[in-house]
Amino acid sequence: MTKLQERLDRPTTWEEMLDVEYTDVRVINNPYLSTTPATQVGTRGTAYGFSDFAETNEARTISTYRVIPIFVDRADLAQSTFSRQMYWAELQAQLLQEYLEAQFLAAHASWTDFGLLSIGGGGAATTTITVSASNIDDIIRGLKREIREANGQAMAARNGIGIVWRPQDFEYLEAFVQANGFVTADRALKEGTEMGLRYMGVDHYFSNDHTANHLFAGVKKTGSLGILRATWGQVVITQDPNLQSGVGIISRVDHGFAWWNNYDSIYFDINVA
Repeated sequence: MTKLQERLDRPTTWEEMLDVEYTDVRVINNPYLSTTPATQVGTRGTAYGFSDFAETNEARTISTYRVIPIFVDRADLAQSTFSRQMYWAELQAQLLQEYLEAQFLAAHASWTDFGLLSIGGGGAATTTITVSASNIDDIIRGLKREIREANGQAMAARNGIGIVWRPQDFEYLEAFVQANGFVTADRALKEGTEMGLRYMGVDHYFSNDHTANHLFAGVKKTGSLGILRATWGQVVITQDPNLQSGVGIISRVDHGFAWWNNYDSIYFDINVA
């Protein structure tokens, strides 16, 4: 269990980009005003009218779970070293992490389209961008502009902005960083670039778990992920499962994703070729 939890504690893209809540509550509500009060012209001695109050509630339910059961024969268990047993726990943790990463990045239909039109290239917001070292800065600037246009600058200042690239896109970013600037370029030439690099006011990450032709970007901590605390990082050992001579080693994650409608204009589906 200790080894499993050590692996689960390592930084991941979804933990950096999402508002992750570890809780034993099943349903989490997100109420927000669905109408914006209007300012009115005031005249002394004249009555004024009230704006209507309307609130909408969205809920996230932690009801989906993923389980990793491994059966180990008693003879194999006896002949395995302690390090091999620790490897099994690390493997389970890694697979759970990769599952959450893939689920997070597969939700591109819930995000606002960002495409060739968004960087001044014509077409539409759904037209794919061929990422290169010559336009990767245009993508970053265009993203920041669209966040400002959506009045998301205050939240961006609090939470930060992030982009999850593919590894080949991150290579173009590294080439651009190394070719531009002075201190930053020198450091990138000497040391390269790493996950979590902050450049042009944006935190840059990469992942191998994107849905083809889609990247995630936007204000961090706006998408929501709830994880059931009672089962996260726990290992259950069962003796002789299904009347087989051995032990069952079981890890699981119970989770629920939510992409709130009141934030949908500040997270983006970057359409790429």
